[in-house]
Amino acid sequence: MSPKILDYMRQYKYKKLVFCNDASSGLRAIIAIHSTSLGPATGGLRMWPYASEEEAIFDALRLARGMTYKYAAAGVNLGGGKAVIIGDPKRDKSEALLRALGRFIDQLGGEYMTGEDVGTTLDDMEVLFSETNHVVTLPKHCGGAGDIAPATALGSVAATKACANRVWGKDELKGRKIALQGLGAVGYKALRMLVEEGAQVVVADVDSQKVDAALAEFGVKAVAPADIYKQDVDIFAPYALGAVINDETIPQLRAKIVAGSANNILAEERHGDELERRGIVYAVDYIANSGGTIYDTDRLRKGGFQPERAMANVRKIYDRIREVFRLAERDHIPCYAAADRLAEERIAALEAVRLLDPAKLPQNVTRS
Repeated sequence: MSPKILDYMRQYKYKKLVFCNDASSGLRAIIAIHSTSLGPATGGLRMWPYASEEEAIFDALRLARGMTYKYAAAGVNLGGGKAVIIGDPKRDKSEALLRALGRFIDQLGGEYMTGEDVGTTLDDMEVLFSETNHVVTLPKHCGGAGDIAPATALGSVAATKACANRVWGKDELKGRKIALQGLGAVGYKALRMLVEEGAQVVVADVDSQKVDAALAEFGVKAVAPADIYKQDVDIFAPYALGAVINDETIPQLRAKIVAGSANNILAEERHGDELERRGIVYAVDYIANSGGTIYDTDRLRKGGFQPERAMANVRKIYDRIREVFRLAERDHIPCYAAADRLAEERIAALEAVRLLDPAKLPQNVTRS
């Protein structure tokens, strides 16, 4: 049973939960704002056929909190937020629906900025942009960075290499066996990178067309989605939806590393403790998958979008993952707790600066 919404919000210090309804377009959406301590709450727009309103609410809340930690740990001066639309993106999405949500976002006056996520595209962001300026992920012809999936994939693979260094003493993935779950925009690009690194990859996805494409292009093996966890591999790479590390899946894992781009990989924090107990190295999800957010928010920095600078910061994910490992060893805590501590310490430090002199806290600037 899920906790009561307001109790959950108080426990994890959420700022706001907004319900959006537009009868004419059929829009049913939720905007969760976790924190604006470092800057406007920012996070992607997800569209998904949730089984219930409660499931949608708590997905938005969990994802928003994850964005707060992602930006803080990545050195980006933005807060955490998320928006979800209840519906099937293949069947229910329309221009009218997206524009209706754009108007709701605009009413928040910049408190929340949105971007691309599961079930939405750059084209969708352009539709939203017609109703509100508060859109981060945009096509290049709208002044944005364009497709951010390559940056997300690059950062996730860099995190995987940092984990490999921790387990085997070298970054090299050649010959490593990897079970990759999810062949979406990021997962497919990560698959290409892993194959080019010389890894032996087995894949799974609920979309058989994506699986067929991967088999044809890369010659990899495929298994049923339910069987991906129990593969005899070195690395389990989740690139689909969250909560895939749970009571049911952990006993199936045979990998030494869990590293991918999915959000909220741990169903509960205690599952991070269990990975630690089993000696499985975990690339904390909101650091491993922060490449896209680092890349597309580079345009908010002084001088505007600079692709080389943006990608240089994405590659630093490798160092941040290793910093998490050092902090975990120093404080004798699991990796997920070390990453949280890293993010919380940065938020607290910058909040202290703002209290002393608000002018000293720059907004929407990525620190190198």
